[in-house]
Order: sequence, then structure tokens, then C-alpha cells
Amino acid sequence: MRNGNESVVIVSATRTAVGSFCGGLASIPAHDLGAVLIKKVAESANIDLSEIDEVILGQILTAGQGQNPARQAAMKAGVPEEKTAFLVNQLCGSGLRAVALGAQQLILGDANIIIAGGQESMS
Repeated sequence: MRNGNESVVIVSATRTAVGSFCGGLASIPAHDLGAVLIKKVAESANIDLSEIDEVILGQILTAGQGQNPARQAAMKAGVPEEKTAFLVNQLCGSGLRAVALGAQQLILGDANIIIAGGQESMS
């Protein structure tokens, strides 16, 4: 566990464009959108993808997306395969829950750098 003098901070945040239902983003799976964001967040925070300890993503609609879409997004982004990733489904609170779980991992000293957030494609 970390000492009480250290803070958990969010050093970068981003999002994709919002598309209309059945619009231009409809054919792009959530894990592909997530991969773009993982790369962008790491780049804007000046973090090498190999420094990421874990990826935690929230997603509601996972049917037809294959196994562990968070892991798929991490791998597609270039996060090394020895790093872990998992998915949270808590309906509308999924992305926020992923961030809270990431903060807990950091507070407990289980990780130093985590990418957490949400990914979804509802079209």
C-alpha cells in the first residue's frame, strides 16, 4: 500500500467523436475505438505503452465482440501482451467504475500506471 502522502491523479483524458445512430462510426467495433483512445492517452501523457501495468475498460454491449474486448483494445493499441486488461459491465456506470477500480489498484500499490475508462459502439 502506498503511503498517505501520494495522490492518485488522472494525467490524460480523451474521447472519440460522437456519431449518429447507424452513422459513420457504426461499423467500427468498440475495441477498435478503445485502441485508438489507449494510444492517444498514452501519447498525450508521454507514457510508453510498455509502462502501462493494466487496462481497465467499461463496456455494456459486448455481444459479438469476442472475448474480453478490453484486452482486444489493449493489444490492438500496442500494449505488451504480458500486461493485463479486464472489462467491467455496470451499465451506464461502467466507465466510471473502471476508473474507480484503477484508482484502487494504484492506492493499494498493485500498479503504477493504469489506463481506465469506457468504450462502446451502440450503433
